[in-house]
Amino acid sequence: MQFQWDWLCLGILLFSSVTAEFEDEEIQDADVEVEDFDKTSQETDVDEGRTSLEVVYKTPKPIGEVYFTETFDGVLTGWVLSKTKKEDTDENIAKYDGRWEVEGLKENTVPGDQGLVLKSTAKHHAISAMLRKPFIFADKPLIVQYEVNFQEGIDCGGAYIKLLSSSDDLDLEFFFDKTPYTIMFGPDKCGEDYKLHFIFRHKNPKTGDYEEKHAKRPDVDLKKFYSDKKTHLYTLVLKPDDTFEMSIDQTVVSKGSLLEDLVPPVNPPQEIEDPNDKKPDDWDERAKIPDPSAVKPDDWDEDEPAKIEDTDAVKPEGWLDDEPEYISDPNAEKPEDWDEEMDGEWEAPQIPNPKCETAPGCGEWVRPMMNNPNYKGKWQPPMIENPNYQGIWSPRKIPNPDYFEDLHPFEMTAVSAVGLELWSMTSDIYFDNFIICSEKEVADRWAADGWGVKKLVASANEPGMFSQLMTAAEDHPWLWVLYILTLALPVGLGVLFCWPAKKVDEDIDYKKTDISKPITKGELEQGGEELEEEKQNEDDIVEEERKQVEEKKCELIKEKKKMGQKDAPSEGEGEGGEGEGEDKDEEEENEVAEGSQEEGDKSNKSGSEDEMKEADESAGSGDGPTKSVRKRRVRKD
Repeated sequence: MQFQWDWLCLGILLFSSVTAEFEDEEIQDADVEVEDFDKTSQETDVDEGRTSLEVVYKTPKPIGEVYFTETFDGVLTGWVLSKTKKEDTDENIAKYDGRWEVEGLKENTVPGDQGLVLKSTAKHHAISAMLRKPFIFADKPLIVQYEVNFQEGIDCGGAYIKLLSSSDDLDLEFFFDKTPYTIMFGPDKCGEDYKLHFIFRHKNPKTGDYEEKHAKRPDVDLKKFYSDKKTHLYTLVLKPDDTFEMSIDQTVVSKGSLLEDLVPPVNPPQEIEDPNDKKPDDWDERAKIPDPSAVKPDDWDEDEPAKIEDTDAVKPEGWLDDEPEYISDPNAEKPEDWDEEMDGEWEAPQIPNPKCETAPGCGEWVRPMMNNPNYKGKWQPPMIENPNYQGIWSPRKIPNPDYFEDLHPFEMTAVSAVGLELWSMTSDIYFDNFIICSEKEVADRWAADGWGVKKLVASANEPGMFSQLMTAAEDHPWLWVLYILTLALPVGLGVLFCWPAKKVDEDIDYKKTDISKPITKGELEQGGEELEEEKQNEDDIVEEERKQVEEKKCELIKEKKKMGQKDAPSEGEGEGGEGEGEDKDEEEENEVAEGSQEEGDKSNKSGSEDEMKEADESAGSGDGPTKSVRKRRVRKD
């Protein structure tokens, strides 16, 4: 378990280090981005004692060939307000009288930077300007780029631009919704429908008519770009290989082919349904029909009602039959201005009967209704496969008389002006830094000098993570539960698994001899070997003791004999003395045996009862002093 805790603690430490490293990388990336913007556009002066970034703004200037640019930083020249009216609209709102202003951003203001702001609500706005030179769709890409900021959010309205088609009769003072355009591009929103338009008008080479072709919706969520009140950069790129890309903040959100990813397709189908073909009268499209051989069962009663009264129901006790469910309000008074001739007879309003509040019910009691178990409804024959089924009829195909094939839809009608023709229910829509060019490097440098500065200032003024979390919790109080769980869970796990366990008397090793432990097969075999070795050692010790006792006995006998020879008496006495010597020898042998037996008793007091029994048996036998020696077991602590 301690091993698992160690690994868990190590994992938490590694995760913390990786997270810190990732945050450091993000900070470094942000620093690099700041350096890039400084190198390409402005001179910035950051004061560490302030929360915002001070920027010395310089109006962007194009570095290559362009067809149109506008920063709105100087005098508004070249832009023309429309003086016409919108067709097919109520006369009160048909006029393009929406107001425009040139001013800076309300939030994250960049000193010296200004933009074109739509100021009116529920009005039509139209303003346009001519390009420096017309753009002809030939062998160069078209890049359209500009900035939008929904400073007050957006309820219903758009911020798209139109590239007006070149024509001899183009008059910007009469720019309105029916003015021919080649491309429409930009954000649009109404209700919860968030769009990013890319529409181009394609000319039918056979009829000369124009038809709008719409790009498919982007797969990304566009909501945040309409609600975060930040300046966003919108870019459209059309390439001579008949492909397109739409980007927001220099991130591609949609791309595709002009031939395959537009609705309706640029090229019509080769075959169409014959409009003169009609379905035969006997054509049977029914996959299943009622079984004609089915017969209604005799016991099928179609007259049985679906509901019947519950005959088992019993009126609740305490039901007030004589009390109405509603009574006239006794506190109501007829109004003073009540005219019975004009208003009729005055009646007090009805209120629930207070007596019915404590009773199960009031008024006439009626049995509740229940499902009729005998109800079957109207009988219908079962359905079977239609033997005459011919499938779903469709008209035959014929060659499309209007078919054509345009292999290069990029070759659109040339454009010579740009215009904003908008309706909005929200004011203060900010536009800035328009550019139309053909080189990506030119557009990117233009974006860095304009939108990049705004992004840098907005990032510097962005509230910290803690402030953002608090703001979100104020709008959504349930987030507090998530915050608490997010903080408490890691802390709790860290304390549980990483806190060091308390140790008592680390220098003392406890011997748990009374605790049974499972014995493995290897331990059992090892124990058997130890017992055999111990038994062999005991046998060796006993054999050695036996030899020592015999040697001691022999030495005593020899000493006695020597002493007897030295004091030898006369013959008579010698015989008697010899007999006495033998008696003494026997007594000495008995004493030696008894002494050895006493030593054996002393040595076996600490032994087991089985050992004492064996010793007693050996001592009780008459085989001599060697059998009286007891075995002694060496005990291991």
